[in-house]
Formats: sequence, C-alpha cells, structure tokens
Amino acid sequence: MQKLKMRTPDFTDENIARIAQLFPDCITESRDESGTLKRAIDFDQLRQELFGSIVDGTAERYQLNWPGKREALLTANAPIAKTLRPCREDSVDFDTTRNLFVEGDNLDALKLLQETYLGKVKMIYIDPPYNTGNDFIYEDDFAENKDEYFERSLQKDARGNRLVSNPESNGRFHSDWLSMISPRLRLARNLMADSGVIFLSIDDGELARLRLLCDEVFGEQNFIAQLIWKKRSTPPNDKVVGTQHDYILIYCKDASSVELNLRERSQRQVERYKNPDNHPKGPWAASDLTANVKGGRFVESLHFEIINPNTGEAHFPSANGNWRFNKERIEKLLSNNEIYFGSDGRGKPMLKRFLCDIKEGITWTTIWDFVPLNTEGSQEMRELLGSSTVFENPKPTGLITHLVKVGMGSDGIILDYFSGSSTTAHAVIQLNSEDRGNRRFILVQLPEETDEQSEAYKAGYKTIAELGKERIRRAGQKIREEAELNGANLDIGFRVLKIHTSNMKDVYYSPDEQSQANLLDQIASVKEGRSSEDLLFQVLLDWGVDLASRIVFEKICDKEVFFVDENALAACFDVDLNENFVKELAKRKPLRAVFRDAGFASDDIKINVEQIFKLMSPETEVRSI
Repeated sequence: MQKLKMRTPDFTDENIARIAQLFPDCITESRDESGTLKRAIDFDQLRQELFGSIVDGTAERYQLNWPGKREALLTANAPIAKTLRPCREDSVDFDTTRNLFVEGDNLDALKLLQETYLGKVKMIYIDPPYNTGNDFIYEDDFAENKDEYFERSLQKDARGNRLVSNPESNGRFHSDWLSMISPRLRLARNLMADSGVIFLSIDDGELARLRLLCDEVFGEQNFIAQLIWKKRSTPPNDKVVGTQHDYILIYCKDASSVELNLRERSQRQVERYKNPDNHPKGPWAASDLTANVKGGRFVESLHFEIINPNTGEAHFPSANGNWRFNKERIEKLLSNNEIYFGSDGRGKPMLKRFLCDIKEGITWTTIWDFVPLNTEGSQEMRELLGSSTVFENPKPTGLITHLVKVGMGSDGIILDYFSGSSTTAHAVIQLNSEDRGNRRFILVQLPEETDEQSEAYKAGYKTIAELGKERIRRAGQKIREEAELNGANLDIGFRVLKIHTSNMKDVYYSPDEQSQANLLDQIASVKEGRSSEDLLFQVLLDWGVDLASRIVFEKICDKEVFFVDENALAACFDVDLNENFVKELAKRKPLRAVFRDAGFASDDIKINVEQIFKLMSPETEVRSI
C-alpha cells in the first residue's frame, strides 16, 4: 500500500520539472555531495535557449539584487516536515465554519497551504512589518543550505517565534527585510487564483524596494495601482515634514484575467438620474452636447445647426466649437427623444445620459481620503476589548472593506498572513453581514509575545495571536446581534490550526537511516501524544483537501472513522482493523481512504485491503501513513 509523503513539496524539484517540460535539452545530471546522481539544469544551455544571439559570459541586466537573495529563494523552495494541529478549544463553531486561523510562522504556513489552496485564493491583504528599526521581523536563517534547513524543520520548534529587531545600524538593514518578505511573496503568489489580486500596505521606508520586488515576483505588467491612504488627520509635530499617509500597492496574478470592481455610487450621485418624461430607457441626467476641444479646434462635419422641435429655433455650438457627434448621430438621438431642451423645452440642446448606458459604478482614485483614519481602528479595538492601547495602530475595518470591494465579489477566499489584530477577519464578517456574501478568510499570525508592561498583557493576552482570536470572537458576536434575523446564517466562526512538528517520527521520512536501536519506532511511526484528529489534518494537507471541509465522526464496527466533505475522504487511525471493518467501509465507496500503516490486526489483512477495495469500490484511492 502506498504511503502519503506527509510533508510539503520540494519546490526546487517541481521547478526543474517545469523547465524540463519547456526545455528538455537543458536537463542534465550531476552528483550531490554524497556522490548520488540527481537531475539538474544546464544553465548555460538554458541561457542560450532564452537569447536570440550567442551568449558569452555574464551580461549586465536590469534587476533587483541584494546580499542573501539566492538564499531567500532557496528558503522559499525548501520542503518542511511540519503539520497543522487542530485546536478546538480556541476555535468558534469548529465543525461548521469555513474560516481558518493558522497560528505560527507564516513562512511555514504558506508552505503547508500550498497543495490545498494552490490557485484558489481570490484576494490577499498583508500589512507586513514596516522595517522601522524597532518592529519585529522573522529571523530566517539564510546562511544554511537546503539540507540543513530541512533537518531543522524536523526538530521541535520553540513556539515558532524567531524574532529579532532590525536596527538601521545593521549593514543588511534593507537586505534582511527583503530576504524576509521575498520568499513569502513568492509562496503567496502560488496560492492566488489567475484572477486573484494582492494588496500590500507599506510606508516610505521600504516602498521603493517593495515595488521592485513585486515587479519581479508578480511581473511589472501585473501592477495595478499605488494607493495613497490618508491615515492621519494631522501630521506629527516632531518633524519638519510630517507623514500623514501610507501606501497600498495592488498587483494581480494575471492582468488578462483579473476582475476588479468599480466603486459604488453614492446615494447623491444616483439621485441625479431622474425620468421626468417617462422615457422608456429609464432615469437620465442632462449632459453637455458640445465637445470640449482645447483651442476651439474647428471640425466642419461637427459644426451644424440643431433645430429645437418645440420652437423651431436653430442652435449651433460655440463659434469655434463642435458638437460631440456628427449630424447623422444627432438626428438619431432627436428621433429617439434623447436630446433635452430644458425643463421649459426652450433651452439649448443637451444630451440625455441614461443610467442604463453607463458603467455600473465609478472609478476608484489613487488618493484614498474617504476611508477611516487609523484612530478609528484604535477606537474599534477599544470598544471590543476595553482598552485603547491593546494594539498599536491597527488598521480600521473600513479600509479593508473598501479593498475587498475592489478586489473580489461576494464569495471567495481572502488570505492575510500578517494578520496582527485580525482586522481582515472583522472586515470580512462585517461585509458578509451587509451584503449576504459568502467570503471566507484564512488568517496567519505568529504567537509573538506581548510586552509585559502593555495593556494587552495585563488584560490576559500573552500573544498577539491570542488577542487576534479574541477580537474575532467578540466582533463576530457583535455583528450577528446587530444583524438580528439576517445574522442567523452568518459564519462568525473560525477553525484554529497550530503549526507544529510533524506527527510522524523521523523513521517515517528516512527509514533507511535508522539504527537498530530504533527498531521499535519503525513499528509505530506516529509520535506519542498525537490524536486521530491531528493525523487527519496532516492527511488533509498532504492530499490537498480543503482544511475547512465539513468533518463527520462515525463508528463502524466499533472503530472511529472520519468522513470529510461527505464521502470525499474516509480516515481511520484505530488499530486492530479486521476484514469485516474494511468491507463495511468499502461499502460506503469513499473517494479516498487512509489508514495507519501499523493499524491492521495482521499483515494478511493489510495486504488484502487494496484487493477488497478493488472488488467493492474500485474508484477508491487507498493510502496509509
């Protein structure tokens, strides 16, 4: 019976495979440090394939570079042997919610989410550390090679909080920040749907470098806009030039597929359109019929008289001006009653601009001074958690709801992997309540410890992750109560999943390297203290099944069985499984079935499992762990 691999993919191997499909003559073989042959790329040949002339030596080219860039790329591609362990006690509506809160290092989280959500995320919003010299950054060890990184990923993590400050005196001040953000952006891009869009909040400190990095990761052609958000009503008075704004960069996965939404018209704008003459095309507003040509450029075919059918009076454009349309078009508009001569019928001709003929909304601007300030974000936290200093400068929900309105429709997945105070989750629930949408969120937050002197710590929130989860609980409950009957089916829950070392012992990944003293581990390759539900979620990750799928627990022949997404997956990790149990499960005809490798009553039964399924449920894919 085939075993699941139970770790994230090796993206280097996948990238080589992609290149092999495009340029098979660029694939060669080389030996690693141990002398083992492996597939490799002939880079000289690949460079020649990509140039129209003979390549000779290293050519200068336009690019963003920094010390540690190659190591950062290696970090993005290196596999890890970690898992997500469910935490029911921290969750809300664990069995029914479609939302996820992942607690741990977001680099690990993005790798763990690759197989399940590849190409499925409609929108990403991140508010990464601004690299002020005091904010934390994630201390990835870019000096180690891929094998060392993989070995470290198998070891127990001290809660995952590898945190350091990044003082400006550090010679790698910008390089360290780029090395932190780069692999996370590359992994995030993989998760985006072809029509997906990403919003990135940033300040002046790293704007220039982030813009270049995003051009490289997403493609310069996929740049959409650079928004300026006015976040303060007044500038700080400790500087000669005080900053009142932040930036929000917008990039898409594929400019030919992205589908952005126009801004909703205000009630005042809609009220401009009326239908006083009961025109069959509906509401309209009067618009100038003359062309606004600089310098009064005269065009003979657009300069003619329009006769008022009510008075017989002839009207011309200005002395050197023109009408917006030619005579044939004007006559058609007149015949269709689409030209307006004033409320008394004696005015100058104007065009009836019908509401049904214009785009369904208005264009967004790059200057955002119409959304709440940062002070409103603090006020929201104060109202929910009882303190004004629980979190420093949280983004207001109004900002995120507007971004969501730009980037996606009423359903789809929104990812925030620097979730902080969980503003994104709050905004998604609020927007779903307002328009009955079915948007889902996936948040990722490191359990960064709060300062012992902070109001957050004194209020019982020992980590930012704890604070974020409590905000979602309280915000969801408040929104549901305010929605009254409309909030009955509103999803205000979230399933908490915590990043941890793999459920499997080292022997599972490298059985040939185990010593004779570890023979007992080869019998039971699952670590002690891991529950059946822990194993289930690692299987979901490995098989790429939605981590928010509905899970139903049943007993078959006194054995515990998980059914995921109705009959998409059946999993049983009990021991002493016999043929009667296997046959009963096969009758259910699950799409996939997985068992513990050492869970069968005998080797004969283990051998017969695949045969039983082939006879009774040939479509079922059977695996073990």
